[in-house]
Amino acid sequence: VVDPGGRVTFPDLPLSPPLGVGGHPFEAGELDLPEGSRLVLFTDGLIEDRRRDIDEGLRMLGAAVAHPDQSPEETCRALMETMLPDHPSDDVALLVARTRLLDPSRVALWDVPFDASAVSRVRTEVSRRLVDWELEEVSFATELILSELLTNAIRYGAPPVRVRMLLGRTLVCEVSDGSNTSPRLRRAATTDEGGRGLFLVSQFADRWGTRYVAHGKVIWAEQCLDRVSEPDAAMLLDEMAW
Repeated sequence: VVDPGGRVTFPDLPLSPPLGVGGHPFEAGELDLPEGSRLVLFTDGLIEDRRRDIDEGLRMLGAAVAHPDQSPEETCRALMETMLPDHPSDDVALLVARTRLLDPSRVALWDVPFDASAVSRVRTEVSRRLVDWELEEVSFATELILSELLTNAIRYGAPPVRVRMLLGRTLVCEVSDGSNTSPRLRRAATTDEGGRGLFLVSQFADRWGTRYVAHGKVIWAEQCLDRVSEPDAAMLLDEMAW
């Protein structure tokens, strides 16, 4: 972790399998980081080499990232140039993320009663907020995404249900509930009366996924604001055909 002043620390985190291995239990850890911090995630191939041990590699890494004015891209470039030989002997994965805070005016939150009749009310309130944010051009896609995620949470999840909208460089719609059961994308048959909700979400959102929390889960969908997503009309009609 690199704080906004350039101070480098190696946090004490729970020992767990590497990300992406799958099938193994892991313990979650939480860090409180100030805005402008950088989180540097890497595999051992970045710091270990036949020419040096891990301690030396960590010292070199700390010196390379201890610059408060570095962007994540500049941090990656500095690490690759400093740490890696011309012909690395191991695969290397490197990810740098920087924390930022949204202005409260760019965050909207609604607690939703565990009742399907609440969906239309929340959809209307979200539509009003999009007008306030001057995002009318994504109103249709956002309302559709919200309706599908919120209906699923009430129909298959558990209370409490909450909706959160985040406006940054992208628009993020989050629906949380008290169940840890994750929905899955599937192809509905023409005779099925349901099962198309997540398909529609995947078509109108640029990215979507599930995030588990201490008491339940969050389903999120992200839309880029520099363009309006245009799903393939023929594929949509084929999937929606009865």
